[in-house]
Amino acid sequence: MHYLLVYELAPDYLERRDAYRDAHLKLAWEASDGGALLLGGALAAPADSAMLLFEGDSPAVAETFARADPYVSNGLVASWRVREWTTVVGDGATNPLR
Repeated sequence: MHYLLVYELAPDYLERRDAYRDAHLKLAWEASDGGALLLGGALAAPADSAMLLFEGDSPAVAETFARADPYVSNGLVASWRVREWTTVVGDGATNPLR
């Protein structure tokens, strides 16, 4: 299944992220290299949210990532949630429908 990890970012996210960015990206690339994280990044204009797309057997893969993320533990993420995403179109869809 696919799971979206949705971050609502703190108002001062852009001003504070440099201090934690290397550690955040290290964690993200490790998750990507391991096959769990497919895509991730911040939404722009305004930079108030971010989304990370995970693939796994349960939402635990995304929840574990969020709990380990320095952006979360250092308050750059005001809140986060994980949503199951039923993907039906595209090469990577987990429930392809034609």
